[in-house]
Amino acid sequence: MRTLALLLMLATLSACTSISSKPTFQTEFGALRGYDPVAYFTEERPAKGSSDITSVINGATWRFSSKANKDLFDGNPEKYSPEYGGYCAYGMANGFVVSSDPEAFTLVDGKLYMNYSLGVRNTWLKDVPGNIKSADKNWASKSAK
Repeated sequence: MRTLALLLMLATLSACTSISSKPTFQTEFGALRGYDPVAYFTEERPAKGSSDITSVINGATWRFSSKANKDLFDGNPEKYSPEYGGYCAYGMANGFVVSSDPEAFTLVDGKLYMNYSLGVRNTWLKDVPGNIKSADKNWASKSAK
């Protein structure tokens, strides 16, 4: 168990990045690695977005699987954007800025939380309220820089 935790932490650290230049986690496919942020709420699953249906908000390109989802997002991006800019919520809870996997998500109280991997998500789920409290504090500190 301790070895697994160490391996997860090393994997997490190897994926660390900085939010100073990218307040929203994105790859060449855009925010959420090109997945539709609205689909997590409407379909409760990840759905790949289309490069033909996009919005740019605060320097991040968001892809959508439908025009209806784009319209929902454009009307209220704060509602559909993942917490902590889409970086790993468990990493943020521990003070690290880490990439995330579109498959490793959790919806809590109407908010979208992403994790580095499904394994890290399982660890995150062991204390969601405590992790959110820590991540909120760390995000406030890191995003203020």
